[in-house]
Amino acid sequence: MNNEIEAKYIEIDKDEIREKLRAAGAKQIYPERMMRRTVFYTGPHSFGRVRDEGDRVVMTYKNFEDEDSIMGVKEVNLVIDSYDDGVAFLKGCGLEVKAVQDTYRELWTLTDTEITIDTWPWLPSYIEIEGHSEEAVWSAAAKLGFKKEDAIFGAVDKLYSMKYGIDMDVVNLKTPIINFEIDPPEWVKNN
Repeated sequence: MNNEIEAKYIEIDKDEIREKLRAAGAKQIYPERMMRRTVFYTGPHSFGRVRDEGDRVVMTYKNFEDEDSIMGVKEVNLVIDSYDDGVAFLKGCGLEVKAVQDTYRELWTLTDTEITIDTWPWLPSYIEIEGHSEEAVWSAAAKLGFKKEDAIFGAVDKLYSMKYGIDMDVVNLKTPIINFEIDPPEWVKNN
């Protein structure tokens, strides 16, 4: 399994970040587009996922046992031919669907990092900076005006927990649909 070396910066202004990316010499790989995913329960600190990225479908296993550091997440990614077949495969392996989710994402590269601008339902947009080393991530963050000490690590459930003051299990185990078309759940409405 590989380490995912990544830092998140939350509550960003998408247009401002795009300008900063251009000014830093970043290249846009693709503009903002919808991504759908089916997420499977594999344990208390991990999940399986099939994600349709528009130009490819990726099946992923992620483990978050040490998610509070830049190198704390382990992952394996496989590019597959079919979203539906990937979902059927994981169901056939006995995994249980925990959620179907839609988000918007755009991808940029800056030197040796990938930077995504992510927008999830009921959350302010944020960026993820991912690289092959900690130094690459921190260098890209500095070029965009971010400080190391402001970085967030881990999965998006942590961002929902921070924003709404809920336990991450509310997102992980009790919110089977997260998309832009449904009414927000009570935990969003009550905050």
